[in-house]
Amino acid sequence: MIGWNRYIYRVLLVISFIGILVAVLFGISQTLSYLNTGADRTSMLHLALKKEQVYLPKLVWKDTINPGRPIERQTILDIEQDYLNAWYIRNAAYQTNNIKGVEDYYTKSARKHIYNLVAHNKSQNVAIKGTTTAHNIALDFYSADGQLAVISDTNVKEYQSVYQKDQMVFEEKLRSDYQVMLMLEDGFWRIRHMVKETNHLQDSISLKKGSGIAQIIDNKIYVENKPFLIKGINYYPQKTPWDMFGNHFDCNIIAEDFDIITKAGLNTIRIFVPYKVFGKANVYPEMLDKLKQVLDTADIKDLKVIVTLFDFYGDYSALGWTLTHRHAEQIVSSFTNHKAILAWDIKNEPNLDFKTRKKETVVAWLNEMIDQIKQFDPNHLVTIGWSDMDSASILKDEVDLVSFHYYLDINDFEKKYETLRSKIKKPLVLQEYGLSSSRGLWNPFGPSKKKQASYYKEFSEIIKREQIHHIPWTLYDFEEIPTGVVGKLPWRKHKQKYFGFIDRNGKQKPAFEFLGK
Repeated sequence: MIGWNRYIYRVLLVISFIGILVAVLFGISQTLSYLNTGADRTSMLHLALKKEQVYLPKLVWKDTINPGRPIERQTILDIEQDYLNAWYIRNAAYQTNNIKGVEDYYTKSARKHIYNLVAHNKSQNVAIKGTTTAHNIALDFYSADGQLAVISDTNVKEYQSVYQKDQMVFEEKLRSDYQVMLMLEDGFWRIRHMVKETNHLQDSISLKKGSGIAQIIDNKIYVENKPFLIKGINYYPQKTPWDMFGNHFDCNIIAEDFDIITKAGLNTIRIFVPYKVFGKANVYPEMLDKLKQVLDTADIKDLKVIVTLFDFYGDYSALGWTLTHRHAEQIVSSFTNHKAILAWDIKNEPNLDFKTRKKETVVAWLNEMIDQIKQFDPNHLVTIGWSDMDSASILKDEVDLVSFHYYLDINDFEKKYETLRSKIKKPLVLQEYGLSSSRGLWNPFGPSKKKQASYYKEFSEIIKREQIHHIPWTLYDFEEIPTGVVGKLPWRKHKQKYFGFIDRNGKQKPAFEFLGK
């Protein structure tokens, strides 16, 4: 009996030990999960900067010639990386009022100013949200022992917005010149002195008119020097909605769809480029190739394309601007001369993020992105796809086309449109509109296919009368709607499935008669 009790005791002891071990491992995993998902990126910047690219302003070395000791290529790269990291760390410190990581990129004397300003701002409940988007660097001096470097950084493009108690009180764009001394300490090129030599307001960029492929003349759209009225369709392949460039990409199917579109009398499609799927700041070459295939096919089919960028992107904070700039640069500059492109659409319905991301933050990001894209591509137009007419006036002076969506009562449209047209002297594009034939279990009293056709018949009469650039939503009905598009509620998904002119069996719905009219 004693031996049996001893055996039971040992089993219980082993089970207890295993239970404790499992609990500890679970606790560690939960802690790591919390740190990875809930913590702000800036809380571990001094480590993250060594592992991933979080700051990618445009940087050009104007001169690296040193009269004394020649500077090594690797040293140039190290100085460049540590110098940019120093800017990012400083901007992060001023935004979060947290000094973590500052000691890695500034010497003891240089970081005193940062510490003092952070302490002052924290006491006043002030945060400075800023970034730089362009640097032009020249090497002025490199010491014989390889421990000291002096650089000039001219025409630095800076953006700053000052917040007090979460309310923006000031915003500006600057172009500045800096003289910077760096010292090599503990493997880091740390800033020892940084002197701003000039500081002036950034010159405004004049509105681009285009240079041949697509342009605005007398407030009208011209394509290759001919007047152009947009008669389009928002497009996804039927089997891969919101995943057009994914694993099931098939340009043959897309070509067949383009034939349907052109035969219907349309001349334009609007497509969407998802930020994450395309590789974020480092765009995947295979995605550029897929986009090129689509654009080439559109050109063959005599269709113009409005390319909507940054789909499913929602971080507009200044610290992340440069990553989005590199994303846009790689895509837009790849197709600067492509004849199929009519316009770059910066973002789909960004005003829906005003409540969660702050209106001024979203608008500042959009404004800077417009400038960036106009630098990358002088040949095509730029627009923003606002979700309603009320937002359409935002940044109207910066874009070439003013685009808006309309899903309200058709009886109110014409009056609202006339009001908008009286305020904005630029081409207006009805970029999304439509009615879902969603009658069914989740919407027993919803519009029928016949009602949908009546809606498009009435809208086509308004469009013809007012000569409106228009792009209805969308070509096809869909089998499945991703949760990320409209959420999990089944009645919302059901409605989104039936906006098409062609049903899920490939049959034209009654509304198809009015497509392109």
